[in-house]
Amino acid sequence: MKVELYNYIRAAQKLNRRQMLKGTAAVGAMAMMPKGAAMADGHGNVRADILKIPGVGMGTPTDSDYQKVGAMCMEGTKANVAEGEFEGVELTFMGLNNQNQHNFIFRGFLRAWEDYTGAKINWIDLAQADYNARLQQSIATGTVDFDIIEMGAPFEGDVLGKGLASEMPDWVKEQIDMDDYVDYLKAPVGTWDGKTYRVSIDGDTHTFAYRKDYFGADSITGRDVPTTWPEVNQITKDLIGKEDPLTGLPAHGYLDPLKGWGGFGFYFLENRAAPYAKHPDDPAWLFDPDTMKPRVNNPAFVQAIQDVMDLIEAGAYPTDQINADPGTTAFQQFLAGTGGMISWWGDVGASARTSDTSVVGDVVGFSINPGSEKVWNTAAGQWDEMPNVAPNNAYIGWGIYVMATVEGDEKKKKAAWSVAAHLGGKDISLWASAYPTGFQPYRNSHFQYEEWEEAGYDRAFVEDYLGSNADSYNHPNAAVEPRIPGIFQYYSVAEDELAKGYAGQYASAQETADAIAAAWEKITDQIGRESQIALYKASLGLS
Repeated sequence: MKVELYNYIRAAQKLNRRQMLKGTAAVGAMAMMPKGAAMADGHGNVRADILKIPGVGMGTPTDSDYQKVGAMCMEGTKANVAEGEFEGVELTFMGLNNQNQHNFIFRGFLRAWEDYTGAKINWIDLAQADYNARLQQSIATGTVDFDIIEMGAPFEGDVLGKGLASEMPDWVKEQIDMDDYVDYLKAPVGTWDGKTYRVSIDGDTHTFAYRKDYFGADSITGRDVPTTWPEVNQITKDLIGKEDPLTGLPAHGYLDPLKGWGGFGFYFLENRAAPYAKHPDDPAWLFDPDTMKPRVNNPAFVQAIQDVMDLIEAGAYPTDQINADPGTTAFQQFLAGTGGMISWWGDVGASARTSDTSVVGDVVGFSINPGSEKVWNTAAGQWDEMPNVAPNNAYIGWGIYVMATVEGDEKKKKAAWSVAAHLGGKDISLWASAYPTGFQPYRNSHFQYEEWEEAGYDRAFVEDYLGSNADSYNHPNAAVEPRIPGIFQYYSVAEDELAKGYAGQYASAQETADAIAAAWEKITDQIGRESQIALYKASLGLS
């Protein structure tokens, strides 16, 4: 198919879908108000109104939409801050610029806040691949040149453990309603030595997204949706040479990112490794808790690496997949119609039906990550032949943290915490979960299906998407990463060694895994093995 014709068909598909959903959203706007907790908290009208901006199927939200939502969610700020109270205050905010989201959305959300309070915010925008290095430089040199940071919980060992952040005031806890967080984001996440530092704005778990036109009796594969990684690999191989039913281009199965992403790409190997490595009877899966000896080169991780290498050898991936990072696999491949399966954060679900670039919104489904038919038993030193599921709760979500740079200036400190409280508010967070922002559901109140329906989502999609998130958050064998110093140093070097293995520079999956383990041992020794052991045990609830 010619590119011009393909682009024309894609545009027509999006237009037809939007026109259809536009009518659905209009009907939903006249429907009964949401039931349940969303009404009980007294903010039902605001929540319903912001979810109509711009409405599902109406295209990607714009800066104008962000500003409208931010202005409509100012109640908490006005209850704690007088108009003009922060006149003359300047704050520096460091965060991401991925996919024109994150910081760019924050700018819109905070426009009304700046106008009302009189404060000014200066921005440091970072690409995902540059984030870890920039933050580690600030930590290592002690030159923190920002007052507020968008940061994930895995970095808390580095930042909170070194006393670089400001403790959350009680009024912020009340404004953001922390009790509404899903359990896995409650303490000890966001805390250090019993003090609270984090305003959560995201949850983060990887779930499995798949194309419904790839599965079922009359589909391209004729098979059921896979529930194990061996099934995923076999289906991916079986699709070689077939034609994608939506685009007419070559069909592909599962999309592994083979290029690093500043440490964040390691999560995608973890998706495959977790069911092999996370035994239900063992809370640890990355390191041995008594010695910090890496488990990344045990048979479980070697199996996961081998699975990827098998698909490379079979030629199952799209052309030049060796240069595809996770951003490519989600936004330039899967949502754009390339590939039938992917594991990713909630962005894929929120973007599928609310982004201009998505063509798969009508055929996308979701479930918990695939499992395995065996799991490595470290204590016994052998495989246990049993079904095992271990969803990867990757990154423990983004949060807003205020740095210790504001200490000693009460006006600036209150202003910084007011920014965090506004961005992490209960209502604004619902909108951020439902639209393309880089964030996914993380509050119990985000799982009120009626609210999503009123925005224009159909019930089946909502139950599918939100259900996969809830099942992953609440799974008893979820693979949760440790909040220990240097965690992204471990992940970054793992990416480097994996890239070498995928490119054929190592002789085998085992040799690749051994190289990662050796590098991890050096990092542990540099940071301090005994302190790492203590912190790792604490993160697992073993101390």
